[in-house]
Amino acid sequence: MAPRLPRPHRFDVYVAVGGLLGGVLLAGLGLGTRSRDYPLTLFDGPWPVLVPLCVTACCELARRTAPRAALLTGTAAVCADQVTQGSLATVLMFTDLVYAAVLYGPPASARRIPWITGLLTVAATLVPFAVWRVPEALLIGVVTGIVAFGPAATGWIVRDHRDAAAAAGLRAEQTALLAEMDRVQAVTAERARTARDLHDLVAGHLSAIALHSTAALSIDEPGTSKEALTVIRENSVAGLAEMRRLIGILREAGGGEREPTAAPTLAGLPALIDGARANGLDVGLGPGPERGPEAAGPRKVPVPVELAAYRIVQESLTNALKHARPGRVTVALVRRDGVLDVRVTSPYGDRDGPSVPGSGAGLIGMRERAALLGGTFAAGPDGSLWTVHATLPLSPPSEGASE
Repeated sequence: MAPRLPRPHRFDVYVAVGGLLGGVLLAGLGLGTRSRDYPLTLFDGPWPVLVPLCVTACCELARRTAPRAALLTGTAAVCADQVTQGSLATVLMFTDLVYAAVLYGPPASARRIPWITGLLTVAATLVPFAVWRVPEALLIGVVTGIVAFGPAATGWIVRDHRDAAAAAGLRAEQTALLAEMDRVQAVTAERARTARDLHDLVAGHLSAIALHSTAALSIDEPGTSKEALTVIRENSVAGLAEMRRLIGILREAGGGEREPTAAPTLAGLPALIDGARANGLDVGLGPGPERGPEAAGPRKVPVPVELAAYRIVQESLTNALKHARPGRVTVALVRRDGVLDVRVTSPYGDRDGPSVPGSGAGLIGMRERAALLGGTFAAGPDGSLWTVHATLPLSPPSEGASE
């Protein structure tokens, strides 16, 4: 089956029909571009001009779909028009074919046609003047420039502007795509931060509630049940307060009417350890320059590092409450060689009594906090102890290290 020819554009049909009707009208009125005594006129009379006129009009139908073929055929038609009395409509349609070949043709043709028509214009100016030595001979070059070089230059300018507009549109689309990717990454990072904060704030309290409620259900002693209920109430109230604080931060509650709650710092470690002791852990705070008021002043730890260290200790105590065997839990923070060294150890082995299942989200959150600051994190058994060890640089390498 033969390939189907593309349909001409509606505007091209209008141009072809208009040019053909105008040429027929001019021929009917006997109006041509040259007089009858012109030396190159081989076909006298108004009607021979219709042959190149019809060919050029047919070429107009393909000015968009096959611009190079239309220009070559139109060039032959306008050359044939030179041996007749000539038709202004044929010449005008030929100028449009030159323009369309530059605008719609392949890039190589669009670059060559202005150069070719320019050289033809120069040749049509110099050669006749050199032969006839009369000023009127220069008019041949002027007409050639108007008919050939002018449309070609115009087409190149329009094409250049069109390509620049397309490139600008493409850049705009790429910018919008990059902005959307940045937005998605920002949303993903914010969700990850929210998930870490939610886990760190609530997991410890809920773990204590689960452990003490299990103990109260398994031991039928009024004193033990009352003590367990007291711990459950304290953790419930504390968990609700932390949850309200986090929700307030997410909603930006009050529109500035309520002062923001300060982020936890290393100065709050004693209170955090006291809370772990109230939940039944035997916790000791090891020696280190970050203990107590010594963390303030010129040697103060950067806020992102303080927050990350606090959360790592908090999550380590939560894991010890859920999984560790009875025994001493040690928290040690040491500042040396430009890093803050955080180490939490707890008894490791099979646990007797109630336990709380874990999902591993706490370890993932601690590792992410250390990685955001450019530090390292490791957690695992070390003999009879489970060790959580993180090194946090005191000079974070990136702005994304903060909460």
